[in-house]
Amino acid sequence: MEILTRKQREIQKREADILSLSRPMLIEGGYHGLNMDRIATELEYSKGTIYKHFSCKEEIIIALAIETQEKRSEFFSRAAAFQGRSRERLTAIGVAGELFVRLFPDHFAVEQIINSRSIWEKTSHNRRELMQVAEGKCMHLVSGIVRDGVDCGDVVLPAKTTPEELVFGLWSLTFGAYSILSTGESLTNLGVEDPFRSVRTNVHHILNGIGWRPLSSEHDYDAVAEKITHEIFAEEFQSVLG
Repeated sequence: MEILTRKQREIQKREADILSLSRPMLIEGGYHGLNMDRIATELEYSKGTIYKHFSCKEEIIIALAIETQEKRSEFFSRAAAFQGRSRERLTAIGVAGELFVRLFPDHFAVEQIINSRSIWEKTSHNRRELMQVAEGKCMHLVSGIVRDGVDCGDVVLPAKTTPEELVFGLWSLTFGAYSILSTGESLTNLGVEDPFRSVRTNVHHILNGIGWRPLSSEHDYDAVAEKITHEIFAEEFQSVLG
């Protein structure tokens, strides 16, 4: 383990302080509500100190997004370690993703903001690389489960479809659905009584469609999800229940 010098620890603490203050500021006021001068004033740092850590507020936003990806990666790592068949482990990833959004809506909101091209283009190459590495961890974990499913014969991927492409499809479905949910608008009037359950159901429709065994008609994945919740994410689930 690397031992940090006092100066390095101070630098880390200042950066953590800046990010800790910036996250709620960004969530409450959006892009325009994140203000470098205000950050300096509230933390009682000079503006020069703030700019030494982050050259612009876009750098703060991407640093917050990296924190989000790293936190999600930790959830996914725990889920991927679930002892079960490949589709059960993929179900565990789904449980982890849903709990993450429920527990950390602020993190998810930051992730939506960084996807704006106008913000992304103003970030540094170094932080973009860090972001891509963090995203890659999640992709590697989930595509690894897909490969395990292929290797053991649980699923045969459609022609010219890679594990990463399948994961991208599932990612698109879930991220899009959670983005709609994050607007706070009720979906009940549109006939969607339980949006989170609808996400789970649609994921299983896709997996059934490509023949990933056991099919949801052959196996109780609701029971599997409940087992995963209590065995791996018991503390987080209690937090969701309040």
